[in-house]
Amino acid sequence: MDIANILQIVVLASAVVTILLILLQQRGASLGAGFGSSGELYTTRRGLDKSLFQATVVFMTVFVLSILSLLLIPG
Repeated sequence: MDIANILQIVVLASAVVTILLILLQQRGASLGAGFGSSGELYTTRRGLDKSLFQATVVFMTVFVLSILSLLLIPG
């Protein structure tokens, strides 16, 4: 296996994990905001929400760096 194949696997895996982590996060507009009543209170991230956010940032960084490295590898 050469480095290009390994990077393609890393891109695919990090993309799937990033999508799953984004879908697991619960921030955003709720159903009430669609009808004009936005009663949300924005607080700091704590616990599992903070861990999900940090993992999302890490996997997004891995995804972007692996794509950039794939572009730079001749092949």
